[in-house]
Amino acid sequence: MIGKKIGPLATYQIAVLFCGILSQATAASVADVEIRQLLDYLERSGCVVYRNGSWYSASDARAHLEKKYRYLLDKRWVDTTEDFIDRAAAASSMSGKPYQVQCEGRKQVSSAEWLTTELQRLRRASATKP
Repeated sequence: MIGKKIGPLATYQIAVLFCGILSQATAASVADVEIRQLLDYLERSGCVVYRNGSWYSASDARAHLEKKYRYLLDKRWVDTTEDFIDRAAAASSMSGKPYQVQCEGRKQVSSAEWLTTELQRLRRASATKP
């Protein structure tokens, strides 16, 4: 009924629900910022990415990963940056073969390792900002 008072328990439950929704939205926006930073870093890296038997420029790799990211967002399958790395950026959805990253003067590594290392660096840098 409209205008009927709700008790303290109902008020508490509504507050908890709202905080949960707000927390999920905040986590999603943090993940989105981190993922965009990772994609920016990849594009600027000058590295090449091995995917399904071919090497791709960092710019082409970014475009491909962005497309996969949008797909996962539409399906609501990405809540964290780690979800993005695991579900979109670590391996081919078609073949299951892992992606590799090769940067000039460095050893070839899995894209999951490369992106996770950069994510850790980004998080350390943001933790030290005032």
